[in-house]
Amino acid sequence: MNKSRCLLTILAALAALVLQTASGQAQATRTWVSGVGDDANPCSRTAPCKTFAGAISKTAASGEINVIDPGGFGAVTITKSITIRSEVEAGVLVSGTNGIIVNLPGQTDKVVLEGLDIEGVGTGLAGIKMIGTGRLTVSKCSIRNFTGFGVDVQGTAGARLFVIDSMIIGNAGGVHLQGISGAANSGLIERSLLDINTLAAVQVDGASNVLVLIGSTLSGSPNSIAITAGGSVISYGNNVLRNPGLPTSTVPLQ
Repeated sequence: MNKSRCLLTILAALAALVLQTASGQAQATRTWVSGVGDDANPCSRTAPCKTFAGAISKTAASGEINVIDPGGFGAVTITKSITIRSEVEAGVLVSGTNGIIVNLPGQTDKVVLEGLDIEGVGTGLAGIKMIGTGRLTVSKCSIRNFTGFGVDVQGTAGARLFVIDSMIIGNAGGVHLQGISGAANSGLIERSLLDINTLAAVQVDGASNVLVLIGSTLSGSPNSIAITAGGSVISYGNNVLRNPGLPTSTVPLQ
């Protein structure tokens, strides 16, 4: 009897340990970061993480990272569907590297970046670099002072970019759209400002790549639009183009 009771006690302890370990490793559908957080925390609302990189490993696919208060939350590489959203000042400040890399494996994967202030301090490479497939939405973001493009899409087949209500200012280039090995990618820029980008406000490379402009201002660059190797830029509605470089076609807003 004593042996049986002892065995049951041991098994119960082991089961509790397994459950505790599994719980500790579980990913949450919503996590939080704070300027005074700690990446050793579970990234909960009451115990937030310090960086996006720290939070993303604790956030389940298709989950969301929210920003509690102003801070600098560092560079991050994204390889799964996720939303990073902020309604306060949320900085991604980098030097000599990319700000955010998006490398999604599947065409149904989605990433949303909203309310971020991405700063390259004159030495950062690309503000946001997309090298996978899937859908990337950049909303209400500011991207500045990178030696490459503010948003650089060099995706595999089916990569889709949406830039909405954003400012892309003072980079080597504004938005670049190009498929890897001739892959077809598409993009849309709506209600956004692309200003003082050294080479061009937008650049589209390759016959399979199409960019649509809606209600946006492209100014302060040698070329508003640069097109190579048969790329296409469609101006839909009322866009302001302050410098040389015309769209391949213009469609009136209906």
